[in-house]
Amino acid sequence: MSQEDKDKSFFLAFCIEQYKQAKGMNGTDVAEKFFATGLASYLTDNFDVLHTQNHHWIIEEINEYLERRTGQ
Repeated sequence: MSQEDKDKSFFLAFCIEQYKQAKGMNGTDVAEKFFATGLASYLTDNFDVLHTQNHHWIIEEINEYLERRTGQ
């Protein structure tokens, strides 16, 4: 696995953990939601821009993505 792939995996895990804490959910449910909605791919595909933001901004980005994608 390349360093970039490791960095993206770590970032995705970070996003899952941050969202889990923000929403009071468990990690399995969050991961399933991220993969089912395409959010996991969105986060890793846009890693270069997103990983430079603070966790509050990332949670807002996740919320906006899910709102657009699922209406939730």
